[in-house]
Amino acid sequence: MALPPSADSLSSGAASPVPAARGAARIFSGLLEARTGQVLSENRAWRMETALKPVLRAHGLGDMDALAARLIAHKDAALENDVVNALLNNESSFFRDLQIFDMIHRHILPRIHAQRSDRTLRIWSAGCSTGQEVYSLAIQLCNDMAKWRGWRIEILATDISTAAIAQAKAGIFTQMDVQRGLPVGDLLKWFDPAGDDWRANSALRQMIDFRTDNLFDARAPLGEYDLLLCRNVLLYFTPERRQSVLRLLARHSHSGSVLLLGAGETVIGHSEDFVPHAEFRGGYGRRAEAAGQGNEERRRAI
Repeated sequence: MALPPSADSLSSGAASPVPAARGAARIFSGLLEARTGQVLSENRAWRMETALKPVLRAHGLGDMDALAARLIAHKDAALENDVVNALLNNESSFFRDLQIFDMIHRHILPRIHAQRSDRTLRIWSAGCSTGQEVYSLAIQLCNDMAKWRGWRIEILATDISTAAIAQAKAGIFTQMDVQRGLPVGDLLKWFDPAGDDWRANSALRQMIDFRTDNLFDARAPLGEYDLLLCRNVLLYFTPERRQSVLRLLARHSHSGSVLLLGAGETVIGHSEDFVPHAEFRGGYGRRAEAAGQGNEERRRAI
């Protein structure tokens, strides 16, 4: 890890106008940005100490300064990973923004169904967090499986947080988790009791390929996807990094693909490849000339 400048100044013993606690916070913020591209905004920075308390306890450290000093003094990949996982915002819920899932179910998926003559449906959730989003999609598809029988369905779900992906793969959610957006009928149909928690059944879990992956060095996505979800991810990045992510999404989309972002996110001013979708409000499609150029480049590469 290339430590941020604040770490260098602390380790060298040079005088710094930044108080120790603030200096430590800058080290953690620098680590987060270096590993994930996320910029820790002020409204997230205030909770840094709370978020890192479990890390302090797990590693027997007394305070934030001790944690910063350990990061500087030792190349400890496990500790760095724990800090990054603690600082990532893994907020998620089932069927979050219900109108989006209603649009997916009533309009986007039927359109894909009508257009894909090869009977293949490919979905990528980029920044899937702990998995509620893709499990919600899998539930929609399973509840309508008569329509999709005979189709090959591929769902890729990626996130940079190893902790979030581990939970998503396990498919285990607390009672509070399932009470946030998951209909009771779907809970009883697609989840099994697991002590005080609930676990997605094997049919749902087997539909989804969960991978730890970095959007700035993506290895997991292959080929083109019909539906791409990157919701509430771009807002944590600088404008330059947003452009980079949108270029990645464009490379893995085709002329009929639909991209869905978070409610406060947009491609406008960040991408020449995507434009607001003509049919799906809040969705984005490939710009016609950009899609044509991308297809031509792929043909030349074959």
